[in-house]
Amino acid sequence: MPGRHLRSYFFLPVSSQPTCKHKATSPPPGRHQTCPHLPSLLLQIPDLLGNDGQAVAGVRSDEVTRLQGRAGLVRTGAARALQTLPRQRSGCALEKPWPQPHSGLGQGCGGARAAQGALSPFPSAPWAQATDKRGGGFGPGWPGGSSRLPPPPTQINKVAKAVAAAHTFFVANPEHVEMKQNLEYYQMMTGVKEADFIDLEARPHMTEFRLGVRFYTEEQPAAAVLHLEKALEEYFVADTECRALCEGPYDYEGYNYLEYNADLFQAMTDHYMQVLSCKQGCVTELASQPGREKPLEDFLPSHFNYLQFAYYNSGNYEKAIECTKTYLLFFPNDEVMNQNLAYYTAVLGEDLARPIEPREIRAYRQRSLMEKELLFFSYDVFGIPFVDPDTWTPEEVIPKRLREKQKVERETAARISEEIGNLMKEIETLVEEKAKESADISKFIREGGPLVYEGASVTMNSKALNGSQRVVVDGVLSAEECRELQRLTNAAASAGDGYRGKTSPHTPSETFYGVTVLKALKLGQEGKVPLQSAHLYYNVTEKVRHMMESYFRLEVPLHFSYSHLVCRTAIEDKQEGRSDNSHEVHVDNCILNAEAMVCVKEPPAYTFRDYSAILYLNGDFEGGAFYFTELDAKTETAEVQPQCGRAVGFSSGSENPHGVKAVTKGQRCAIALWFTLDPRHSERERVQADDLVKMLFRVEEVDLLQETGTEQEPPALTTTDGSHAARKDEL
Repeated sequence: MPGRHLRSYFFLPVSSQPTCKHKATSPPPGRHQTCPHLPSLLLQIPDLLGNDGQAVAGVRSDEVTRLQGRAGLVRTGAARALQTLPRQRSGCALEKPWPQPHSGLGQGCGGARAAQGALSPFPSAPWAQATDKRGGGFGPGWPGGSSRLPPPPTQINKVAKAVAAAHTFFVANPEHVEMKQNLEYYQMMTGVKEADFIDLEARPHMTEFRLGVRFYTEEQPAAAVLHLEKALEEYFVADTECRALCEGPYDYEGYNYLEYNADLFQAMTDHYMQVLSCKQGCVTELASQPGREKPLEDFLPSHFNYLQFAYYNSGNYEKAIECTKTYLLFFPNDEVMNQNLAYYTAVLGEDLARPIEPREIRAYRQRSLMEKELLFFSYDVFGIPFVDPDTWTPEEVIPKRLREKQKVERETAARISEEIGNLMKEIETLVEEKAKESADISKFIREGGPLVYEGASVTMNSKALNGSQRVVVDGVLSAEECRELQRLTNAAASAGDGYRGKTSPHTPSETFYGVTVLKALKLGQEGKVPLQSAHLYYNVTEKVRHMMESYFRLEVPLHFSYSHLVCRTAIEDKQEGRSDNSHEVHVDNCILNAEAMVCVKEPPAYTFRDYSAILYLNGDFEGGAFYFTELDAKTETAEVQPQCGRAVGFSSGSENPHGVKAVTKGQRCAIALWFTLDPRHSERERVQADDLVKMLFRVEEVDLLQETGTEQEPPALTTTDGSHAARKDEL
């Protein structure tokens, strides 16, 4: 495969007016003697230019100014020249055919090939094996090393250019620690703007595509269409340039030419297949993004996928049909896209939709398929390997014998992968079991700290509750406090509060009423409920938080994820023959699959929850017992009967599935609390409640709890899966 030109980020000297370096004989009629304007600096060896750049790197600003006229710091000019090379060569290739092998350099584009050759390292140089990643220099063997940092920008007062160069390098090398440190330093500098962090080597088609996808995601279809259409235009320009770079002499890949021995026909086959393979490789080249290992799959067809839906959202059904039909040229059996086409046709009308043709892309597709047929044939007959860059290639393009061979290879690879996967799962299971055993032992040892508050006592610990990280505490509230909070609930609560107004969110046999801390305080401020009762509610939640932190010996503070004072009331005429629970068995921070006995910790579960607690206000009702189970949601391990002042606390993970049995008579009231160790998921309402309490009460009355506890840290921004009253789970 023809070598790609190396792209250096060192300062290159400016040369004079571009000229064609090769000597040409008299041109044929109709031909120009000069080649297209290939920058003469491209014909200079980049390692020597890099050395000049290093020599300049440490000089003073006045010396830089003096040297700029002769050897100048023209990194930007060099980058532009290097970016111009493919376009100049492609124009040259289209205007003038490559000379015949026997004609030497001659006229035409020999200079272009010479330019590319000049941009490749000499095999005899010690740095010949260096990387050609953009911005990567010439590797450790090159004088000065590939990780040489740019000179301090204050030396040459080119901060914006330094920032852009550093950002460009880092985009292509995201693991480069030193350049990351440089960027962090630049971000702190006065005068550096966000707009200075630009990628100098961003390719137009990829830039436009990413902008189009961003606007598409932001539901701005008009802007998305503009950028995606521009991306398509730039894609075909880039494709033409890339394919032109594949033309030229056979690439022996280093010193292989010394051992290469082939007759005329074999040499022609090898050369032609190399060119075709290179041209097919342009699909991967154009879909690749700097700093990412894998290219975007089916990059070109994906443009039409985005466009068809963007046009639909813009109300342009003609264009939507056009792009849909174009996409179907690549994937004719795509079920979703065929459904889209049927829908657009029905909306627009069959008479108007039928004449609409797909984009002029058949020639591109047909050319690609013909090239692949030849490449697969040479793979099958001559053993010249070829990896198809597209997934849309029809199966019939591949020779039958090769298809069968690939099928066997895929089946073998799949079988080996499955065996390795099964083995890895067994190892992971063993490791998890050992880790769980160690964690359980650690938890048993850690829990059991003091309860902090006088009158509170542990009634049942993890051992008595047949699990880990579980506790039942009595004496948290007095009887009068329980009654006051119960009255507050019935006076202030909204029907179904916290569940989008649903009065029976978990079972049709019970009604549900609740009030949050912030809402209770606001109602108290307005005089609709006793302000002291709302203050008591706030203080009690703080009390439970401190008890949980202390008893489980947590090294970091707990933050409120959500707080809710709730009452469930049995509906009398809906209790007969009832077999459901008041709340089915669940886990607070993962999705429980009882049949598979697994709990998946991913959204929409509240994965950030770490500890949970329920503080009961009464016990004068029937049913409503809280219970723990195994992961099968059936095997009950412990049961807790609610009563005034009793709190149940436990960790929120898969070790503690739990539920609430049916309330068959009366009203069951409790304060449900969820906590997180991550301040980023701290409840926004809680912060507002803290501020409101400080405003409503004098500092010395804010809370007796805060005299012994730690002040809650302000939360960072809550993520989209954070606390929202409309989506709360309930204990």
